[in-house]
Amino acid sequence: MKKIMNRPDRFANETLEGILRAHPRDLKAVGDDLREIVRANAPQQGKVAIATGGGSGHLPVFLGYVGEGLADGVAVGDVFNSPSAQQMYNVTRAIDGGKGVLYLYGNYGGDVMNFDMAAELASMDDIRVESIRVADDVASSPKGEEDKRRGVAGLFFAYKIAGAKAETGAELDEVVVVTNRALANLRSMGVALSPCIIPQVGKPGFTIGDDEMEIGMGIHGEPGIDRTKLQTADQIAETLTRTILEDGPYESGDEVAVLVNGLGATPQEELYIVYRKVDEILKEKGINVYHTYVGEFATSMEMAGMSLSILKLDDELKALLSAPAYSPFFSQPQL
Repeated sequence: MKKIMNRPDRFANETLEGILRAHPRDLKAVGDDLREIVRANAPQQGKVAIATGGGSGHLPVFLGYVGEGLADGVAVGDVFNSPSAQQMYNVTRAIDGGKGVLYLYGNYGGDVMNFDMAAELASMDDIRVESIRVADDVASSPKGEEDKRRGVAGLFFAYKIAGAKAETGAELDEVVVVTNRALANLRSMGVALSPCIIPQVGKPGFTIGDDEMEIGMGIHGEPGIDRTKLQTADQIAETLTRTILEDGPYESGDEVAVLVNGLGATPQEELYIVYRKVDEILKEKGINVYHTYVGEFATSMEMAGMSLSILKLDDELKALLSAPAYSPFFSQPQL
């Protein structure tokens, strides 16, 4: 294991300490717990608050999307581990502005359990909480069992849409409705070329041959749907794009947003090589790309590979996607 760090057991906390020291105008801790981070100007009175959370090791997910037009707070666990229910509850109290709180997070067992417990604690304080679990990974469960799917890089679109809607002063129910509509129009799928190492484990979480790749692998190293010899960028783009289009509600004449996401150790040049083919396939299908995001939006430590997410847009989703947003890790002017 070669990592720039001090002690493995301090990896997550020292990461968070560095982030808070680097961005004091944007972010602050709730009390003395570095694992509970909110916007520096939280709470925002009269606005629906958005809370998220999950394990470390995925920057900029999850805490990278705490900011204007995005989420209001995050509870952060150790590497690939869920934060506690108490941490989630503390963040909830710190960001509540009187219009309720939306929990928006990936569909993983530990997160589901602890967010549900946090919601129960919040209800005792008369804080209304609604929960939405992002489950966009088409490789993790078959069509018809979408509620069992993992949440992967499509979380970015969930933050962007929900955050923009909340900034308009909308009610909690309105934020829930539009976010759920976006998620119904969202699909993702990825491919891994190499494993990653959790600092406290000290060795790769799985093995894969130098000439192999795994299609559909999860962001924690969960098994994919097929292990093959390394394919070309065009072949990877074909596999991911066509699988997503067959699973989702896409048809000729649609307008979409596309996210090509690096998993931590893939150069942007390679991501753009994939995107050129994705764009070509979409155009062949009569699908127009409204906006494209290429880069690292949801990573898995130093894993090599990438994922593709496609969001079908309607007029409202297009407007919300276009709204400005800012965090220390993501900035978008009005489109």
